[in-house]
Amino acid sequence: MQTRDARQVLMKNLQALGYPKEFGYVLANELKTEKLIYKLAHYVYHVQPQSAEEIADEMLALCANRDTWRDKKFAQYYNDKVTQSLNEDWNHNHEPLE
Repeated sequence: MQTRDARQVLMKNLQALGYPKEFGYVLANELKTEKLIYKLAHYVYHVQPQSAEEIADEMLALCANRDTWRDKKFAQYYNDKVTQSLNEDWNHNHEPLE
């Protein structure tokens, strides 16, 4: 499973900075997706934050971005459905006269 690999990379990067692996489990469980776990692992490896709070803040920012993207996609989907419905009603009521 690839998510397990992402979790292992995150754990390794956190442990290299002296954080317990349980901290990594909590972060990974909140992020939920392989892509976001890898993003946080990349952040930890390259930035080497000085505190657990900085890492948690980055995790929260990643989650907020994910939630914003998801909400945008939901809104687009339902907006498309409403537009389609309105167009069908309009076309039905305005059929060309022959």
